[in-house]
Order: sequence, then C-alpha cells, then structure tokens
Amino acid sequence: MVQDFSKNDPFGNAIIDFEENRIPKIIRVSSDLCDDDELPIEYLFRTFDAMPAVEKKALELCKGNILDAGAGAGAHLKILREKGFSIFALDVSPGAIAHLKKNNIPCALSPIQNFETSERYDTILLMMNGIGISEKLEALKPFLAKCKSLLTKNGQILLDSTDIKYLYEDEDDSVWIDLNSSYYGEFQFQMHFNGESGPFFNWLYVDFETLKTHARMAGLSCEKIFEDGNHYLAKLIS
Repeated sequence: MVQDFSKNDPFGNAIIDFEENRIPKIIRVSSDLCDDDELPIEYLFRTFDAMPAVEKKALELCKGNILDAGAGAGAHLKILREKGFSIFALDVSPGAIAHLKKNNIPCALSPIQNFETSERYDTILLMMNGIGISEKLEALKPFLAKCKSLLTKNGQILLDSTDIKYLYEDEDDSVWIDLNSSYYGEFQFQMHFNGESGPFFNWLYVDFETLKTHARMAGLSCEKIFEDGNHYLAKLIS
C-alpha cells in the first residue's frame, strides 16, 4: 500500500524550503534495519557533474518520450528537458509536485502503480533506487508488469538498485540472513525534516539476479548495463 504524504510531507517540504531559501539542510532518514542516514537537500538539486556514474549512464541511455517515476525535485528531468526530450514526472510527495509545477515540468501526484494514461513512453526512469517504489518483493512482478504496460513497443525501463547483502556481512565476510524472514532487501523508512516526521513507508532494494527473475515473470528481459560496487544500473525491455 502506497503511503499518503498529504498530511506529513517532510521530503516535499524540504524541497520547497531549499528552493525558497537555498540554505543547506539535512533530511534525516530512519530505518527499521540500519542506523539513521542523512540526505543533504542540495543533493536533490544536483547537476549532471555531481551525479554518480550510474545516473550519468542512465541519462545517456534515455530516449524519446520519458516518464520519471519518483522524480523528487526533478534533477534528472531538468537535464533531459534541456536536451530537448519530452518529459513527464510522477511523485507521491505533494511538495515535490508543487516544485515540479513551479518549474514547468509536466507531472502528476500519483504512484506509478495507480497511474492511468493513454500516453506511452519510450523510457521509464526509476532512479535513486526507484525500484524501491514497488515496496515488497512479492509486489515486484506486478509492479514491473504495470511499467511494461506504459511502454511503447520498443520502450525501456532504466533503474538502479543496490544489493544490500553487505549489511549482513560479518567481519570474516560471512553472511548472516534469516532464511525464515522476508527478503533481505525489504526495508521500512521514515523521513524527518525541521521537526516534522512523515509516515513509515516500505522500500525495496533488490539484487540483480532477483530482479532478472521477476522481470522475466513480467515478460521483460533484463540486462545489467553498469556496476559500481554493490550498486548497479539495469535496462529492461519487452
């Protein structure tokens, strides 16, 4: 179930705050499985030069009519628009959507799972571990099938994710994972900004072989395009 951020939207409020004030602040991200993390707001406004190699490669592979699901502050779409691409953004954060509209980026407040349109896209972007939007491993196949339904005949899905198995490694490099529990890449996160806390939401990190298996079940072929340590970029096509 996709969480409702209409009442508490620290992520979107951080985007609006930075756009208005340009003061570097931190979004704190807490998790049920690891220590809190800090996300500098200015990172959401990064330029091409400041992007990791995985994202640069994805932007180089973009083609045609582009849908960015989970666009955030629109860092990728702003670059693609400058290159002349047709773009559209989705996000579940009202603040993010307000920012995108202010910057004249066509967008809709919707998770891709619920997005209905007659438009078809040559590229669907799922960046910053955007496949996490699928929330749970059991939902990955229908999520990918939904994405496939929004593609043109020769369209592609570009996504990055991380095999987070390293979080379970001991000092001797052995791995401990409870085989009776859910998939090890399933997390719950919560965002905090300026004293405001959003709802907990589910998020999925998926290793490449597991992604490849679920893509095949959804009628998609899956190719690893680029790898940087545990972080990888994949291209999925019909």
